[in-house]
Amino acid sequence: MTSRVPATIRSRSAANIRSRSAAITRRTTQWARRFARTAPGVIGAVGAALALLALLGGLVTANQQSAKISRHDTVLAHTEPLANAAQRLYVALSTADAAASTAYLSGGIESPEVRIRYENALTDAAAALAEATTGAADAETRTILGRISAELPSYTGYVEAARANNRQGLPVGSAYLRQASALMQGSILKDAGELQHIRLGQLHSDQDAITGLPWWSAGALVLLLAACGYGSWILVRRTNRWINPGVVIAAGLGVVALLWILATTAATTAAIDTGATARFEKLSQARILAQQARTEETLQLITRGDIDASEQRFTAGSNQLRSDLAGLLSADSAASKAFSGWQDGHQKELAAYKSNDYRGAVDQSIKTDGAGSAAQFAALDAALKTELERTRQEVRDDVNTAGNALTLSPLGTMVLLLAAAGSIVVGVWPRLKEFL
Repeated sequence: MTSRVPATIRSRSAANIRSRSAAITRRTTQWARRFARTAPGVIGAVGAALALLALLGGLVTANQQSAKISRHDTVLAHTEPLANAAQRLYVALSTADAAASTAYLSGGIESPEVRIRYENALTDAAAALAEATTGAADAETRTILGRISAELPSYTGYVEAARANNRQGLPVGSAYLRQASALMQGSILKDAGELQHIRLGQLHSDQDAITGLPWWSAGALVLLLAACGYGSWILVRRTNRWINPGVVIAAGLGVVALLWILATTAATTAAIDTGATARFEKLSQARILAQQARTEETLQLITRGDIDASEQRFTAGSNQLRSDLAGLLSADSAASKAFSGWQDGHQKELAAYKSNDYRGAVDQSIKTDGAGSAAQFAALDAALKTELERTRQEVRDDVNTAGNALTLSPLGTMVLLLAAAGSIVVGVWPRLKEFL
């Protein structure tokens, strides 16, 4: 039969164990405090602290530089294509509206060229809308795209109703077309403009992240350098040696790492801050402004009434477009020449309308050869599209250049600071051994 240990004995044993453990802990703590005040304790603590700061600096710097590279990849694969899709959507919708008005002015069955222009604009809008929808991650963007998707079929329905009535010579067709244009200008294009603003804002944000100074990395490296200076002063007092080669080399490697991230920041800033993104945005707005002015120009003739208010809107848009083109392109550029030709054609159209030559005004507006307004406007739009595509490629090339400057920085700074940590250990260990 097994005897049981009384509870009082068990409690005394547990108390003794706790007492011995507490005594050991107190002795260990007291020994650590005494050792920390000795020369080897101070030297060891300085070496450990400096090596730890070097390792932390390497991790922080490598992570921040890697985050910049990740943003670079995001811009090329996601942000910039979505910004371009938003721009294409806005332009395509504006083009469709202008082409629908031009087709209506043709009377009866419009020319194949005008019809193809309208259908191609809708096709481009559908493609841009699909691309923008694929990359829509936030609720606000999805809501905007949902409204555009819901209203676009209504717009095309009004246009087809206007076209059917126009073929039969029924004047009610102009009412359908005005309703379609009001829906496009008053709702669909406003949503498209808001989407473009959001996408361009995201592009600017990502570019700023690439070019911004990595403050945490710079702070960690400055802290390491300051710690190396203070640690060297402590080592001088404890070892009576003016220079510890390991700590000096570590400080030098820290300086190299700091200069590296500053140099990459300067290089990425120089690559991206060339104004290409701002130029792309302004060219996009100029092309949209031209499409809106062209729509206003054709709606004047469809309304066949007092065009003073409409002419004021057209003049305001044209003056803004003239100012934008003067700031973006040279006076002898294809776009500037086409704009001047378009404005001259509009004055002829206006003069014919005011002299009660409606047919002459319509012919001047829709004529697709020579000095016709349609021909000159088509040349302007084509020139702006070409300039937009060239500027977009500049934006992508600038981001690529920035990415090339960042390529080796995560690995390079990590290697430098790992070497700094090793140098500290190698430099402090001989001084520590002198006391052991």
